[in-house]
Amino acid sequence: MAGESDLTTLLTSMHPALRDGDYVYALWPHGKPLEGHVEAAVREAEGLTVVLHRDEAERLGVSYDFVAAWITLQIHSALDAVGLTAAVSSALTAAGISCNVLAGFHHDHLLVPAAQSGHAMDILELLAQGVVLRTEKPSDREHILALTASAFSVSPVTGLPVEGTPEEVTLLRELFDSDEYLPEFSIVAEIGGDIVGHVISTRGWIGELGLLGLGPISVQPHLQRRGIGSALLRESARRADRAGEPGIALLGSTAYYPRFGYVPAGTLGIEAPDPAWGDHFQLLPLKAWPDGVKGTFRYASPFHAG
Repeated sequence: MAGESDLTTLLTSMHPALRDGDYVYALWPHGKPLEGHVEAAVREAEGLTVVLHRDEAERLGVSYDFVAAWITLQIHSALDAVGLTAAVSSALTAAGISCNVLAGFHHDHLLVPAAQSGHAMDILELLAQGVVLRTEKPSDREHILALTASAFSVSPVTGLPVEGTPEEVTLLRELFDSDEYLPEFSIVAEIGGDIVGHVISTRGWIGELGLLGLGPISVQPHLQRRGIGSALLRESARRADRAGEPGIALLGSTAYYPRFGYVPAGTLGIEAPDPAWGDHFQLLPLKAWPDGVKGTFRYASPFHAG
């Protein structure tokens, strides 16, 4: 049976599957007869590289490097198919995940850092929908502002059409130019090269403690409820945790954001800038959240303009 070669079909049908356990790369000892259960091998002038389960490497007493998770793309891809490896590696690279690719006769296999296996699976599942997440570039700005205008053309508060330019567009433009702008926390979602989603988190404070204030977040109206907003929220949290940020604050629905770990800020002793916000002002404490923090959250300066 011939393998699939159409890139769109490959991406939408790849069905990534995560194997159990950890896998490692090892340089097989020179002169030692090959034994055990080797999953893959590559012979080079410098020696024989093998990939095997970590438990097997330890049983054999073989030293190893790069502890990885093994993900199989369960689509029978043709060996001469063009674009699948590039699309997968680009999406993972944009998410900060290294990837080693092994091509089999029937499937492509990815070895990613074991600690990032869940993140990698999320990225691949998004890619199967045609969605790629990446950091915003200055050249994206006008596209992002147009997206935000479209997303907020109907007020989330009143449910009525907004006359003129939504205030979120003005806020976002000012956030891009503010001292509190943090480039790595301005994230876009693309489909086919078009920006269809965006989220920004900027510097905020509780007293002297710096943390993040999230918003606005926008998704093209016709693509809402497809998981793009959820993916942007999860990516924001991952990046914040990786950067050592203590937490993320936002103002939003108490029916939606708690599923991502947000809790009413008041339960952590943190007060909203406006007491009328009540439980709608929420906070996601991350690994670096310190004990005993109390005070009122302060957003980036553009939130206070006007």
